[in-house]
Amino acid sequence: MAAIGREIAPEVRAYYERGDEDQRLRAGAGRFEFWRTQDVLRRLLPPRARVLDVGGGSGIHAAWLAEDGHDVELIDPVPLHVSQASRHVPARLGNALDLGAPDASYDVVLLLGPLYHLLERPDRVRALCEAGRVTRGLVVAATINRFAPLHDTLRMGRYFEPDARARVTATVESGAHRPADTDALFTTAYFHAPDEIAAEVADAGLILTGQYGVEGAAWLMGGIDEWLDDPARRADVLAAMRVTESVPSLLGVSGHVLTAARIP
Repeated sequence: MAAIGREIAPEVRAYYERGDEDQRLRAGAGRFEFWRTQDVLRRLLPPRARVLDVGGGSGIHAAWLAEDGHDVELIDPVPLHVSQASRHVPARLGNALDLGAPDASYDVVLLLGPLYHLLERPDRVRALCEAGRVTRGLVVAATINRFAPLHDTLRMGRYFEPDARARVTATVESGAHRPADTDALFTTAYFHAPDEIAAEVADAGLILTGQYGVEGAAWLMGGIDEWLDDPARRADVLAAMRVTESVPSLLGVSGHVLTAARIP
């Protein structure tokens, strides 16, 4: 996650300083997002790349990338995350809008969270421009889909609560998610339509090379946790999601989308 403007918003910082992010992708259905992100990145990244993981949180992706043989550095605006990530890779405090690195100094720049918390389009384009400046090859950005809260609250049954439905409706209309003061499932964020992030990539001067629905439709299906617990079924589900991951008409069903781009 990155800054809103130049400083991380207080409510965003407070949300991540709870320390829950380190476990979110290690248990339950969150594992599916992790494994699918890993699956896509392993097909996109060149071997033994120099990687900058921007907004890399506790280092959950940086750790396996380093184990795969990549030279990984991580920056994040949350001190707790920097401390956690330092157990795996070199990590420092940093901001997606000013990476503090020389031009073309990395093979790959990952934005697997910063765009979630940049509510203003100029800031998102600026973050993509900055990623493009410091890479000599690839940028991969994660976004939360515009309709993810609608699908998720329906799945959990919370859509039928009037207050929850009103917040979901507002998010679908504007993309901006502003949580309730109590019982918040997520912090202040921006949810993209797939074609919206593609346009932002173009405005940043990058060339779109592909979009990949992370969870596809599987995250909405009953039994997903049990499937993930069974290694054979998990492999089957991951393979099934590759079939539909880049079908344009299905991108908006996924909870998250990975958008890959390269410098001209």
